[in-house]
Amino acid sequence: MSDAIGAALAALWEQAQVRQAMLFLERDAGRTLEQQLALTSIEAPPFKEAARAAHFRDLLSQAGFPDARIDAEGNVLAVRKGAGAPASVLVLSAHLDSVFPEGTDVTIRQKDGRYYAPGIRDDTRGLAAVLAVARAFTDAQVQTVSDVWFVGTVGEEGLGNLRGVRALFRDHAGIAGFISVDGGDMGRVTLGATGSQRYRVTYRGPGGHSFGAFGVPSAAHAMGRAIAAIADLRTPSDPKTTFNVGRVRGGTGATAIAEEAQMDVDLRSNSAQELARTVASVLAMIEASARDENVRWGSNALTVEIQDLGARPAGNQEQSLPIVRATVAAVQSLGVESIQYGHSSTDCNVPISLGIPAIAIPGGGKSGGNHSLGEWYDPTQGHLGPQNAFLTVLLLAGLAGVTTPQLARPQ
Repeated sequence: MSDAIGAALAALWEQAQVRQAMLFLERDAGRTLEQQLALTSIEAPPFKEAARAAHFRDLLSQAGFPDARIDAEGNVLAVRKGAGAPASVLVLSAHLDSVFPEGTDVTIRQKDGRYYAPGIRDDTRGLAAVLAVARAFTDAQVQTVSDVWFVGTVGEEGLGNLRGVRALFRDHAGIAGFISVDGGDMGRVTLGATGSQRYRVTYRGPGGHSFGAFGVPSAAHAMGRAIAAIADLRTPSDPKTTFNVGRVRGGTGATAIAEEAQMDVDLRSNSAQELARTVASVLAMIEASARDENVRWGSNALTVEIQDLGARPAGNQEQSLPIVRATVAAVQSLGVESIQYGHSSTDCNVPISLGIPAIAIPGGGKSGGNHSLGEWYDPTQGHLGPQNAFLTVLLLAGLAGVTTPQLARPQ
C-alpha cells in the first residue's frame, strides 16, 4: 500500500464510529444472509429484474435511504451525500439479474452448512453485502467527503449486455470510482476487464427430402463446417483468449435436408487487440463455411446472417491505482493475507473502458458452481465481505474531518 493509504487506514481504525460499524457488520451477518436468501428466491433473468429490483429498493429504504429509487433503465439507486463541495461520486454496486432463464427453480436447499440454489452467490450475495454496508453507514452515522451511491444494476448477465451500468455512466457525470461486489472468495481483486463479442449466426438453404432433393446445400452442413473451423482455432493463453459455440439448433428431422440452422458464438479476451483478431478470424470462417457449402453443390442458394448480440469492452488497470491499493489494504487489515488479482467480465468493464477506476471484490463467505444449477454458498466468515467493502469505501471516499478521498474528481 502507499504511505497515504496506510496512514488513512490507521486513522480510520482509530475512530470509534468506524469500530462501531465494523462490529455492527459482524453482528449483522445473520440478517445479511437472510436478505441474500430472500433475494435469491425472487427470479431475475436479464430484462425481467423488476420484482427483485423493487424488493432491493425497499430494503435500501429500510436501511436508512427513504429516497432510494428505480431509474428509467431499471437500476436501483440510493445516495448518501458527502461533505465535499463539489463532491465526487463513488459507487458501491452489485447486479440484480441472474444468468438463469425465467422458470428456473430457485428453491433454496441447505446441506452441510452450504446453501444451494441457482444465483445464490452471483450476485445476490453482492446485493446483500451492499445492503449491509448501507445499514452500517446509517447505524454509525458515517459522513464521507465524497458522495457514496448504493446501486443495484440490471442487465449484467448474458444478453443484458451491461445495459444497467452503461446507463449509469451515460446519465451521470462525476463518478470518480466504481466498486462492484461480485467476486469469488476473500482476497480476490478483479482489476481487469475481459472483453467479449457475441453473435447469433443463421444459415438458410432451400431444404428438401434427404434422398429426393439430395444435392442442394444444407444449412446444418454449412454450420458444421463453421463449427469445425472454429474448434481448430488457436488462441493465446496470455492474454487469455477464448471461443465457444454455446448453442446450436435447426433442422426438422433426419429425413430432411436442413432448411435452417443457427448457432450462438461467444468470443472473449483479456486484450482488446486479441479479441479483435479473434473476431475477424471467426467471422471469416463463418462466411467461408457458407461459401464452401454452396461450392460443394454448385449452388448459390444458401445464405448466412450474422446478428450482433452485444460486445463488452476489454481493458486493464495497474495494481498501483489507489482503488486497488485501498481494497488490498482493507482486506489485509481484516487478516486476509493472500491476494489474487484477475480479469473477469463484470459491470466494471464499462468504467474501465472509460478510464474510470473500477474493481470487483467478493461479498464474503465461500462459493462454487457459479452459473450452474448446483451453485452454492457457504456463509462462514461472510461478514468479512461487507467489512472489506465498508473500509474500501471509506478509504476512497474519505471520512469527513479525518481522512481525504483517495480518488480524484473526473475532469
